[in-house]
Amino acid sequence: MPEHTYKQYDAELENIRTRVLQMGGLVEQQIIRAMEGLTSGDMTLIEDVIRNDNRVNLHEVELDEQCSQIIGKRQPVAGDLRIIMTVIKTITDLERIGDEAKKIAKMARYIHEDTGAVVPRIELRHAANLAVEMLRRALDAFARLDVSAAADVVRQDKEVDAEFKSVMRQLITFMMEDPRTISRGLNVLFVAKSIERIGDHAKNMSEYVVYMVKGRDVRHISLEEMEREVAS
Repeated sequence: MPEHTYKQYDAELENIRTRVLQMGGLVEQQIIRAMEGLTSGDMTLIEDVIRNDNRVNLHEVELDEQCSQIIGKRQPVAGDLRIIMTVIKTITDLERIGDEAKKIAKMARYIHEDTGAVVPRIELRHAANLAVEMLRRALDAFARLDVSAAADVVRQDKEVDAEFKSVMRQLITFMMEDPRTISRGLNVLFVAKSIERIGDHAKNMSEYVVYMVKGRDVRHISLEEMEREVAS
């Protein structure tokens, strides 16, 4: 990060970056706890995840306001403006990841409330672990301004997509063979889709890191082009 004559300005920029990481830590815990609730059926845990979504939303609102104040007061340009724009975009994706964690918790509640329903036995933990790892690495790339690590996260999104397709194929097979699994199978499918979307948002966050550091928008170019940009 560039240093300025006004140390207060540096402190303001560092503060919003730190708060993004705090928000990211909260969102990561939301995903982990939602998946624990899905596995264990712990309704207290599930309801806690749903309730804590308001905390994620509050982080987004407060950070948005801080960014608006810095723009109005400091009129940032060049690299400083890219930092602030990256923060604004990143917290939007973090809030949406929080929404996906809440959806997983709601699906967990539906699945465990109806004890008589037949639930297809599908392994989702590996896909969820991959998505959480992507989020964690995207946040680390943001913290360290590491474009190479950001490119690795974008590459990893293909693994999460492949996991989702595998789960979908398994669920279709279950539902065709046993129509009793259709209702809960759809709930499981929604969970798998939320995990896949978490990976997408982590990918977005990594692309913003490249923009912040390199000044190049890499959202709509191929992975190969992005890797060349990172290496340049």
